[in-house]
Amino acid sequence: MFILRRNLPVTPNQVSLASFLIAVASALGFALGVPAAGGIAAQVSSVVDGVDGELARARGLESRVGAFVDSMLDRYADVLIVASASVASLGCLPEPWGLLAALLALSGTLMVSYLHVRGQYDLGVHPATVGFLPNLASRDVRIFLIMVGGVLEHAVPGALACSLVVLALLCHLYVALKFVQATLPKVRELPGRA
Repeated sequence: MFILRRNLPVTPNQVSLASFLIAVASALGFALGVPAAGGIAAQVSSVVDGVDGELARARGLESRVGAFVDSMLDRYADVLIVASASVASLGCLPEPWGLLAALLALSGTLMVSYLHVRGQYDLGVHPATVGFLPNLASRDVRIFLIMVGGVLEHAVPGALACSLVVLALLCHLYVALKFVQATLPKVRELPGRA
């Protein structure tokens, strides 16, 4: 609304790029050993990321290209944030558990997005809309978990590692559950199934 009320010459793609650059700043915060700054920047990036689509709709600038650019920048932002938070917290868990948590957090983050895209494309249904659980592993939730871990890390050493473990578990459980909930009705519709 701030942009619209002042009629600022800001495009949705510029907002997408700004969100990505803030995610880069988040990754730098984690890499430089300032997890609170990394966590706060990650959350700001997530908030700004919600603006591009709203701005596009409000100004009648929605496009498939813009949605594609936003989605690609979001995935790179996710990788930068989760990977840098993982590297920053690797020493908090004994090996190989720290590395395993990092890999599962990163792969889980990407699998949630992949599940949603493939579910819509292949099954004609967004997996978040089926079953009894809402989108518990949305991008907003994932980034929020990292922000909480980053902000608490100074006062509670290991908080960032714990947030990555929770992120990994949440994402993979969500993907498994939604995979089953989205797939089963389609399997029952196959020819020869009663």
